[in-house]
Parts: sequence; structure tokens; C-alpha cells
Amino acid sequence: MRTVSVVLLVAGLLVACGNDPGPGGTPSMTDTPTGSSASSVPPGGPADQAKADLAQRLGVDAAQVRLVSSEEVTWPDGSLGCPEPGMRYTQALVPGNRTVLEVDGKQYSYHSGGSRAPFLCEHPQGPAR
Repeated sequence: MRTVSVVLLVAGLLVACGNDPGPGGTPSMTDTPTGSSASSVPPGGPADQAKADLAQRLGVDAAQVRLVSSEEVTWPDGSLGCPEPGMRYTQALVPGNRTVLEVDGKQYSYHSGGSRAPFLCEHPQGPAR
């Protein structure tokens, strides 16, 4: 019984220690409202979601956003390949997606994984090998 309690305590701490960068990449523990569900995630796969976000972020028509690549990856930790200086992340492999988009010759990297929708990663790192 004690082992189960310890495992549950550690799992709870890992969830509580996760960080979720909010708008502009600033870490935030309350990025989504309480009670939000998967229905608040934009429709489509990770590439479609990333494309819609980038078009809105840049104020351009989605037709101007070109898909360079979109692939399933395994991230080495909870940073999803986008670590922020000074932050700590869950040390576990996380299945996810890396999508690269291009607008006017500039490329943008979007990462997702676990239950996190695609987000713009300004300083991307590679997935686990």
C-alpha cells in the first residue's frame, strides 16, 4: 500500500511541476481555464492547428502559410523540445509532433505532445533519438 501511495505522490508532483508556456512563450501554470476540455482545441491535426495559429499570429491569410514538414516525434522530456532557461521539466519520453511552417521565406517551428496543442517554439531542439 505504501508503494502505491508513493507512486501516486510522485505522479502528482510531476504533474504539478510541469510548465506550460503561455502566450509569448512565458511559462504559466494556468494557460487554460479550469474545466477546459479537448473540445476547446481547434479542429484538424497538429499541422492544421499550427497553420491557423501562425496565420492569426502574423495577421496573414492561412493560404500564405506553407507547410514545410510535419512529423510524429518522441520528445526527450516535458519541454517538448522547447526548453525555457531556468525551468525544470518532467524527465520522461513524450510522444508528439513537430511541424515546420514558412511565411515569406521565414520558418516557424511548432511543437506539441501529450495533451498540449501545438505551440510556437522560438528556440527549437530536436526529439529523442
